[in-house]
Amino acid sequence: MGNYFYNFGKWFLIKIDNFTNLNAYTILILKTFFHKRKVKFKTSLMVLFKQILFTGVEALPLIGMVSLAIGGISIIQSLTFLPKFGGESLIGKLIVTVMVRELGPLLTGFIVMGRSGTAITAEIGNMVVSHEIQALEAMGIDPIRYLVIPRILGVTISLVCLNIYFIILSILGGFLVSKMVLVTSISIFLKKILESMVLSDITVNLLKGFIFGLLISVICTFEGFSVKLSSTEVPQRTTRAMVNVITALFIADGIITVIYYI
Repeated sequence: MGNYFYNFGKWFLIKIDNFTNLNAYTILILKTFFHKRKVKFKTSLMVLFKQILFTGVEALPLIGMVSLAIGGISIIQSLTFLPKFGGESLIGKLIVTVMVRELGPLLTGFIVMGRSGTAITAEIGNMVVSHEIQALEAMGIDPIRYLVIPRILGVTISLVCLNIYFIILSILGGFLVSKMVLVTSISIFLKKILESMVLSDITVNLLKGFIFGLLISVICTFEGFSVKLSSTEVPQRTTRAMVNVITALFIADGIITVIYYI
């Protein structure tokens, strides 16, 4: 029994220490973003564009395939279930609730986390191991401004845009399925969707995309810098980053949903 409390206390203290370090890291990022300007703007802009290319543009095929499939599956399930209770008119509301409010931001966040989050953690971790971070500091280049801030901006901008892209294609996938089953027109389908959508749905969608992008990029870069001197730490930190990001996304999603809809 004593070992149980000892292990729990040790685990709890480690979590508190990690959370404190993450908060300090976030404050350092904010301080660097608003005050220090030692890296050339063109250099940071190039890193930002490369991050947007990798996180946003190169993820379009995968996001498109997933969104079309999810939109079609949602319509199939709703057409199977709702007519039994006379709820055909609720199909538009179901699409808005599932896609725009919840599933769209979460799935997009998970895909970006799996593609870009892991790459960011592994890249920065390998740079720490190979002493590239020390080399940047020796040349007078701030790693936070040169490596971290462009990646945070790139991931956040990409995630917001991919979120909108996901919603559009999921609605298109739903229309294609409903076209085959109900032989409905695109104008009628979009009218039902728009009638079920309010401004708060769009606001929550964009807000979740913005916050999810910040959480993914900050946590993944933090775990990358947490690598010490061994290359075996890189995959361990990458796995830890994914676990922490998933936890943070669900917590943030729950908080935003409660604030807006309850």
